[in-house]
Amino acid sequence: MMQSRKPTRVLRLGRLTLGGGAPVVVQSMTNTDTRDVDATLDQIERLVRAGCEAVRVAVPDEEAARAVWTLRRQVAVPLIADIHFDYRLALSALDAGVQGLRINPGNIGSQKNVDAVVDAAKANGAVLRIGVNGGSLEKTLLQKYGGATPEAMVESALGHVRLLEKREFYDTKISLKSSSVLETIAAYRLLAERCDYPLHIGVTEAGGLLRGSVKSSVGLGILLWEGIGDTLRVSLTADPVEEVVVAWEILRALGLRRHGPEIISCPTCGRTEIDLLSLAAEVERRLAGETADIKVAVMGCVVNGPGEAREADLGLAGGRDKGIIFRKGEVIRTVRGQGALLTAFMEELNTLLMEKGQA
Repeated sequence: MMQSRKPTRVLRLGRLTLGGGAPVVVQSMTNTDTRDVDATLDQIERLVRAGCEAVRVAVPDEEAARAVWTLRRQVAVPLIADIHFDYRLALSALDAGVQGLRINPGNIGSQKNVDAVVDAAKANGAVLRIGVNGGSLEKTLLQKYGGATPEAMVESALGHVRLLEKREFYDTKISLKSSSVLETIAAYRLLAERCDYPLHIGVTEAGGLLRGSVKSSVGLGILLWEGIGDTLRVSLTADPVEEVVVAWEILRALGLRRHGPEIISCPTCGRTEIDLLSLAAEVERRLAGETADIKVAVMGCVVNGPGEAREADLGLAGGRDKGIIFRKGEVIRTVRGQGALLTAFMEELNTLLMEKGQA
């Protein structure tokens, strides 16, 4: 049985509520050059259509910081600026109106620099995210713990947090990321016991679409099942839109949140008499970008398909001589020929989407 969400304090990231049992927020990061405003806006729009609820952009220099001004005024979802080392870029991003910063205060120089960033964050109502990566820990902690252990990551994060608490700043969320699934899980478990700040979860450097999705699903799935995690990002060496798609599938699989259609399909076997792979691929392509909360089934067996997928809003099942289309397990059409089956199914799918107000 899934554990109840661990209590965390409530923060506001623009229009979003973080922590306190609020729905887990799906986040991603652009991989465009932020200075290329048109390309970055285009990617953000695609991310938002896929269900991304907060977007992080890299701000490596002043030109990128100036671009944030334009982005902020054309993007509806909360915008988070990714800052490394240069506190002046943080100030510029906050001045542009970003709702969040990813910044580690211990890495931006003097106490005066930290004071300036904290004061600006307070004035703008921005959230600061402490982001600790197992691959870039302080040398003192690596020596103390003999490597990038979960304990070392937690101590690093809480050290940065203390710099903010010293200045009476508490609108903070924390992430602890490692390319190791097991170390990531251990680190977040330990951190959840030691503080009540909202946690941004993810497995960093997870890999490409297949391997990265598997690692992220295992790591994030376990943490979410244990009630840990307030925001999440699936980090993939792939189009960032894929990160959002995978994130929503993780949340759907755990029964936490739903976004867009769910497609179920049976595995191929020796009884399959149609090209099930191409049928499923065509249905997925048709539903890409749709937001209707429906369940669609693509099944390879006319005998068992409707029963196995009786909960589907719409489904198809095919055999050698004929195929059937069904709703909630009840057959509504019988069609001969795979081409005709796909055409008829698309007609029924469009009708269903119209009923849901999505076509």
